[in-house]
Amino acid sequence: MQTKVFYFNPYRECTYVLHDEERHAVIIDAGMLDEREQQRFADYIRHEQLTPVALLITHTHPDHVCGQEWIESTYRLKAVVFPEEGTLPVPDFSERIEVLRTPGHKEDCVCYHLPEQGLLFSGDTLFEESIGRTDLPGGDMHLLLQSLSRLTTLPDDTRVLPGHGYPTTIAHERQYNPYLGH
Repeated sequence: MQTKVFYFNPYRECTYVLHDEERHAVIIDAGMLDEREQQRFADYIRHEQLTPVALLITHTHPDHVCGQEWIESTYRLKAVVFPEEGTLPVPDFSERIEVLRTPGHKEDCVCYHLPEQGLLFSGDTLFEESIGRTDLPGGDMHLLLQSLSRLTTLPDDTRVLPGHGYPTTIAHERQYNPYLGH
């Protein structure tokens, strides 16, 4: 499986494209703000000959959904927003995707875990040595700390791909993230 990250909009939101061997693609978050960013995204999809099969949203803050309508209309997809916890059925995609409810940064936050790949798309729940803000509407520090505690049960080598910033691992966060209670 291949993963590509795009840094979009003034907040450098991470929009991810992951695709399997059959070139079926899952898009995680939709941060493309303007026509230039949309074109850059579309060029990649076209160049790689991908067929988008799902758009998964980690939470509904504007920087993560500003391109949602464009993706839905361009690729004829309906975004998955606030899914139920458990295994997410994604037609035509060969990898299992688990949904972990992780409220705290916002009440609708989820993380997407691909256990066989050792990947966690953490949205704004967990960043490298930091966490998402809780001072915006829907934020709750107590809930976020509970959500983070759940994430620390994942294997050490789980690669964390956050909604902003750069990849990290659960092991690194256990050791260096002041919010994970090490």
